[in-house]
Amino acid sequence: MHKTVVAILVVAVALVIASSAFSRPSVTTLNGTVGPGFTISLKGATNLKAGTYKFKINDKSNIHNFALKGPVSKQLTGIGFVGTKTVTVKLKKGKYTYYCAPHASQMKGTFTVK
Repeated sequence: MHKTVVAILVVAVALVIASSAFSRPSVTTLNGTVGPGFTISLKGATNLKAGTYKFKINDKSNIHNFALKGPVSKQLTGIGFVGTKTVTVKLKKGKYTYYCAPHASQMKGTFTVK
């Protein structure tokens, strides 16, 4: 009898663990591009709610970078880097600017997190 109760508890715990692993919400990916000319963009940054997001940045020029300024600020790619980089960022409510630091006056965009 004792072994049966232990076996039932083990199965119950395993089911709880398995169901929590499958019920985790997926993280939304925002796709950014900087360069090769003097352009910068971020797709998917509409109707955002506070939470965790993946920024997949395609940096096409070694003279640009992709940075984020707002309630959470972070440099996602650096000057000299060319390639694709994915960075996970936990965004808080507020207004954000994504920009290229050396060319911020002409290479920038904004989005809002509610």
